[in-house]
Amino acid sequence: MAALPEYRWRLAPDGLATRRQLRAMGLRPGGQDVVAELQRPRRRRGPLVAYLYRIDRAKPVRPMTPGRRTALAKAMTARRTCPNCRRDAGYCIPRSLGMCVACSDSFAPAA
Repeated sequence: MAALPEYRWRLAPDGLATRRQLRAMGLRPGGQDVVAELQRPRRRRGPLVAYLYRIDRAKPVRPMTPGRRTALAKAMTARRTCPNCRRDAGYCIPRSLGMCVACSDSFAPAA
């Protein structure tokens, strides 16, 4: 298996982009294989790695369908609903708490 070419942070050649960069251009990888890696060095840990795709082979992003929009709205409502008080918290419930902040504060042990 051949190794992928590696480029340092901000030194990738023109014509290659990460998934986020493709999305910002209204594109998606479209099933193409990863062409190269982009590595951003860090001081005390291993480098951050992002995969690069060819822009000329990318396909347009699929349009949002009504069914997809409904499913996404239901999923976001579920993430915002507190399982204890059953109210919409107005923000996504932190997974670390498992409930809204108000319910979490009321369950805090008295010291």
